Amino acid sequence: MRRLGIFLVVTLLATGALAASAVASPSADQNFIAILTGDNEVPANDTLARGVAVFRLSDDGASLSYRLIVANIDNVVASHIHVAPAGVNGAVVAFLAGPFPAGGGRTDGVLAEGTITAASLVGPLAGQPFATLVAALNTGNAYVNVHTNDGVAPVNTGPGDFPGGEVRGQIRANGP
Repeated sequence: MRRLGIFLVVTLLATGALAASAVASPSADQNFIAILTGDNEVPANDTLARGVAVFRLSDDGASLSYRLIVANIDNVVASHIHVAPAGVNGAVVAFLAGPFPAGGGRTDGVLAEGTITAASLVGPLAGQPFATLVAALNTGNAYVNVHTNDGVAPVNTGPGDFPGGEVRGQIRANGP
């Protein structure tokens, strides 16, 4: 029953029904959402894991508050924002969760929440204005993925063991 409840929350968030209340800061200008599935990974993964990441841009455009919720996922080691269009793997530009030890077991619910600022940016966006990340979000040129690892060689053996990413979703504007 708990899995069903988590799935319903993820589904409601995915449809926008709870997106407005998912992240504090009700006066923010813009919301973004990413629906995470194994089908969106490159290459696609056969997994029952799902997730949703909800972002809210601050009024001054200088920060993003976020909440990342996952369901049916094992052995999460990290989650990031990457810059690249759908179907292409890109560089990490911001950390959302982790690193966590491999083989950590089941996760259902809020995996991470926090705030991203220009100081949080890494990789090709390190030292860039925060507006560069916001532009990537507005054009659908960024995605969230959640990486997993069971800690047992070899890697990529199935759900709970996709170090390159088990679930992924492009970040899209979701209205004010």
